[in-house]
Amino acid sequence: MTLKLVILGAAIAASSLLAAEARASGNEHVVDDAAVETPGVCHLEIWTTRFSQRQGLINLSPACTRKAWPRLEIGGGLQRVWSDGAVETAVGPALKLNILPEEKGVGLGLAGAAGYGVRAGHLDTASLIAPVTIPVSQRLRVNLNAGWSYVRADAKSHAAFVGAQAEWTMARNLTLMVETFRRGAGHTGGQLGLRWTPGGGRFDLDLVAGRRIDGASPRAISIGLTMRR
Repeated sequence: MTLKLVILGAAIAASSLLAAEARASGNEHVVDDAAVETPGVCHLEIWTTRFSQRQGLINLSPACTRKAWPRLEIGGGLQRVWSDGAVETAVGPALKLNILPEEKGVGLGLAGAAGYGVRAGHLDTASLIAPVTIPVSQRLRVNLNAGWSYVRADAKSHAAFVGAQAEWTMARNLTLMVETFRRGAGHTGGQLGLRWTPGGGRFDLDLVAGRRIDGASPRAISIGLTMRR
């Protein structure tokens, strides 16, 4: 695997740089939901993904929703990717607007993110995604994503992005997430993960296994932690 493919995987994951409340997608999941963080609350997402022993990435994403702007989540991302000795660091903003809360029956949002390559000195990634959340029942939510993404490292730098995810609350503090996604004409990727949210919802712990999350790699394992205050 080349560093380009690792950067591509990080770029695809950029569509989920912003997390939402305790039940939301976010973190290392590629497909996002329509919700924003609870007004007045800030969080920090930390996760790492390994494609192989010599390829991977680590991400830090802080974000806050102010009480004055209860439907706008303001954040950013810092990602460091490496492959066979080559390293790149990307930083950039991430915004998410909740247009329609899911309590209305269907949630709708708009999320944008960008990543600037520090070493390369140019814009590496950007995305504008419209997430839709359908609360099927108290235990099941379905999230659908559609939008545009830019990845400088890819031969087709501008491409459409689509994805779908199901969240099933197995127990009070345990959620199963299954998702599939595709960028342009590339290979379809997918992930399966478990999220444990200890009492109070201040922390999320995630363990996720994926396939072709960068459009090429046969497998990927991610571990994530979200902290709120």
